[in-house]
Amino acid sequence: MIESNRIELKRELNESLEKEVVGFLNYYEGGELYIGVEDNGNVVGVENSDDIQKRVVDRIKNNICPSTMGLFDVLTVKIEDKDIVKVVISSGSEKPYYIKKYGMSSNGCVIRVGTTVQPMTMDMIDFLYSKRIRNSLGRLMSPRQDLTFKQLKIYYEENGYNLNDRFLNNLELYTEENKFNYAAYLLADENGISMKVAKYSGTDKVELIENAEFGYCSLIKATENILNKLDIENITLAEITTTTRKEKRLVDPSALREAVINAIVHNDYSNGIPPVFEIFSDKFVITSSGGLPQELSQEEFFEGISAPRNKELMRVFKDVKLVEQLGSGVQRILKTYDKNIFKFTSNFLKVSFPIINAGINAGINAGINAGIDSNAKLLKLNNTQESILNLIKQNKYITQDEMAELLSKNIRTIERNIKKLQSENFIERIGSNRDGHWEIKDGTC
Repeated sequence: MIESNRIELKRELNESLEKEVVGFLNYYEGGELYIGVEDNGNVVGVENSDDIQKRVVDRIKNNICPSTMGLFDVLTVKIEDKDIVKVVISSGSEKPYYIKKYGMSSNGCVIRVGTTVQPMTMDMIDFLYSKRIRNSLGRLMSPRQDLTFKQLKIYYEENGYNLNDRFLNNLELYTEENKFNYAAYLLADENGISMKVAKYSGTDKVELIENAEFGYCSLIKATENILNKLDIENITLAEITTTTRKEKRLVDPSALREAVINAIVHNDYSNGIPPVFEIFSDKFVITSSGGLPQELSQEEFFEGISAPRNKELMRVFKDVKLVEQLGSGVQRILKTYDKNIFKFTSNFLKVSFPIINAGINAGINAGINAGIDSNAKLLKLNNTQESILNLIKQNKYITQDEMAELLSKNIRTIERNIKKLQSENFIERIGSNRDGHWEIKDGTC
């Protein structure tokens, strides 16, 4: 490891931390800072990495302006079997960033140049300030001010956070005028934002067979509902012979999840257009509004360089474990798919996941396919029955009411298809309707 325009090495945590971080925040590519590595690349490690992480987070949060929340990650990594503290910094959208005690001056505003940080000229500071984005979610006022956040608080408490009276302030959900901002609106228990999952019978939009709507609630809850819905639709293909069984999902689940979350977190909500999720016979398509995040080229996007459009949302999604690390989502997708699944325009970013070819002896059965004879003949169920089997496979205690809600079907449709599955010996009810569970019969899963 050597220092570069995007990598800074530090033997130990010292007084230059803020300067280095500001340099990367103002640099168009962002960067990474490693504590526990000497300038020459010699790895020395650190003791008590947890304490160092806490100190780094505290100093970045409190000593740099404007707010850096959602723009950095601090984590411990192993290099040569030694603990190293790694700080990942995104290029910020509200440049110029500066060290608070020096203000917006040449001493406070620095930028990464090669392997060093250099002070900005006042002309550069003035120019960047004039371009500072003013329609960010944090600056836009919520169209409603009677917001509540019961759902959001539950998500935080489930992830081990002890909330205090400054919970909403800490999440930066207020404008400078102390009004709820648009990020607060998106995260509130009730809002006017709805996202759709549309399903078509063919390869185009001619015949719509389902249009499920998720929203009007906390964006976190809506995101989880969409992930669950797409997971149900992302059924399993199976090829069965007398000796082997090969299974594969229509679309790689990890890549699909990353694309969904990226679309929701980085969507430009200021224009009133939410992300759209579409399922065709040959592909899953995810479209988000706003094109590439600010200041990123396509090459930088594919390299995993992060420039969050909505840093308030990014911070919350990281807190509740929907996002792991800045810039990691695209890299996970590219482990399985080529770059050509991405399409960029000035106003939209579209990701199209091709559905895999099942092969000659393959059949679709919601992840549940049955071998019938020596020629690997497969049973075929309708879409609703496939989805019910997949739901039971995921949760054997699921109720018929829950199935109806998740599949956007009425209860009579669910009951009718359940009876069909039972009569064909695909599933069996064990115990009472209240306290029992479902079992998938041998040979079907």
